Amino acid sequence: MMKASQLRDLAPSELKERIAGLEEELFNLRFQQKMGQLSNPLRMRIVKREIAQGKTVLREKKNAAAAGA
Repeated sequence: MMKASQLRDLAPSELKERIAGLEEELFNLRFQQKMGQLSNPLRMRIVKREIAQGKTVLREKKNAAAAGA
C-alpha cells in the first residue's frame, strides 16, 4: 500500500497504470468472493481504498495542470 505522498511523486501515466491494475485486482477479488474462494476479504477494502487514493491524486494533478495553463 502506497501513501498519498508516494502517489503524488508518480507521473499521471504511471498513476493510470496503477489504477488499472488495482481495478483488475478488484475484479478478480470479487470473482473469487462469488465463487467462495476469497481467502482474505479485507484485501477488497484495501484495494478499493488504494483505487480511491489514486483517482484523487490523479484529479489533483489534472486540476493543478488546468489551473497552471
